[in-house]
This record gives sequence, structure tokens and C-alpha cells, in this order.
Amino acid sequence: MENQTTTTKVALKWGVIIGILSVIYSTLIMVMGLLGNPALGWVAYVVIAVGAFLAMKSFRKENNDFMTYGQGLGIGAMTSAVSGIISSTYSFVYMKFIDPTAMDPIMKKAEEDMEKKGLSPEQIDQALEMSKVFMSPGAMFVWGVLGSIILGFLFSLLISAIVKKEKPIFV
Repeated sequence: MENQTTTTKVALKWGVIIGILSVIYSTLIMVMGLLGNPALGWVAYVVIAVGAFLAMKSFRKENNDFMTYGQGLGIGAMTSAVSGIISSTYSFVYMKFIDPTAMDPIMKKAEEDMEKKGLSPEQIDQALEMSKVFMSPGAMFVWGVLGSIILGFLFSLLISAIVKKEKPIFV
């Protein structure tokens, strides 16, 4: 019997690959002190989109050169979910145990920006307290996973339309 490929196998494989690449990329950003640089955030989006594309191409190749739109959508969403869980888990561990001060420069910059806008010290304190809740390691884990799934799904809407190749009705 032939070894049949499934969307789940392909998505798990590529999700792990993208997750590991994301961990390496995150480590470089944090070690080099570039956390919070908006331009570098775009690289993460490119990695997710390219990873979803490669996962779909891999599935199509292993599936006799056919893939439906729905299969592609599922592969892309699941791939990004797996990579999001891996990279968010790493970020949680890093910010909770390895470097709990990792977010301090971002909070300091936010405070300086609010001062420039003329906010009162009370307004700044209130905004920073709210930010701390959303920038806690736990909240960032949840938002990281959800964001990866949503982003991967949105990318997959387009990518699967490009990569799909339906089986002909009449052979």
C-alpha cells in the first residue's frame, strides 16, 4: 500500500519548520536589542506567508499534483497555528524566565511617546498599567497564537487560490 500524504502531516511538518525559524529569528532580534522595531515585524509575516506557500506546494506535489482550495486553506491555517504555538511558547518562556525585562525598552518608548503627545502623568500611568496587562507573557502567548492563526488563514485565502489544482472531473 502506498504511503498517503495528508493535510495534517504536511501542516505539522511545515508548522514545526516555520516555528523553529521564528524562534531563531526572535532570538536574534531580542539578543541584538531590536525588539519593537516595526520594520523587522514584516519579516515574520513574510516567513509565515512563504511557509504556507511551501507547505501547500509540498502537499500538492505529494498528492499527485492536486490540491483543492479547501485543502490549501486548511494547510495554511494549521501550519500557522503550529508555528504560532511553537514561537509563542518560546516567547512566553523567554519573557517569563530568561529575560523578564525584555519588554522594558518598549514600555519606556511608549511612555516617551505619550509624554511627547502631552498626556498627563496620570493618563500615562493608566495607559502603561493597561499595556502591562496585554504585554504580560501569558497574554502575549494567547495573542501570538490567535494572531498566527488569523494571519495564516488570511494569507492562505490568497495563496491557496494560487496553488490549488483541482482534479479534472473526467479523466
